[in-house]
Amino acid sequence: MRKAGEFGQLKFFQGQSGFVIGNPDQWRLNKKLSGGGAMMDIGIYSINGARYMLGEEPIWVTAQETKTDPVKFKEGIDETIQFQMGFPSGAVASCLSTYAMRHLDRFFMTGDDGWMEMKPSTGYGPIKGRTHKGELMQPHSTHQTLQMDGMAQIIFEGIEPIVPVDGEEGLKDLRIIDAIFLAAKTGKKVMLQ
Repeated sequence: MRKAGEFGQLKFFQGQSGFVIGNPDQWRLNKKLSGGGAMMDIGIYSINGARYMLGEEPIWVTAQETKTDPVKFKEGIDETIQFQMGFPSGAVASCLSTYAMRHLDRFFMTGDDGWMEMKPSTGYGPIKGRTHKGELMQPHSTHQTLQMDGMAQIIFEGIEPIVPVDGEEGLKDLRIIDAIFLAAKTGKKVMLQ
């Protein structure tokens, strides 16, 4: 629908990604094993959602970190980060990544001519969507199965992937996450290259 221009000029994306983390001894709260906290685990989905749904790469980020439990969320493990991204078209994204709030699995996007929402947006399913035209009716599939089948088709049948699977997408996400961490630490807008 975005590629067909059905939302008009895109203006805003909101991504909410989070859950309440359980066992304080799990790998997600160990910097050496996880590489960080909520941002590396669940916040990346809001970054992906914004990039894919807006169809552009962000050019700047700002961010703010909140930590209510410094014992559970040690140095280098983020609990909650709110972050904003700006895009070349002028569209902006406002996102939340957290290990401290329940029921956060939602994407929303609006443009001059319409809007769309996915809630839940990234869970194991079923994912539900609706737009200014009504509910989106897609069959429920286990997305990991589709992903593995799709990867096999790329390898064995030479099918061209919709999203590249050469590691470049992951590298783009990690550069954005690094900029978000820097923005949260410094309180400044960080420009992306």
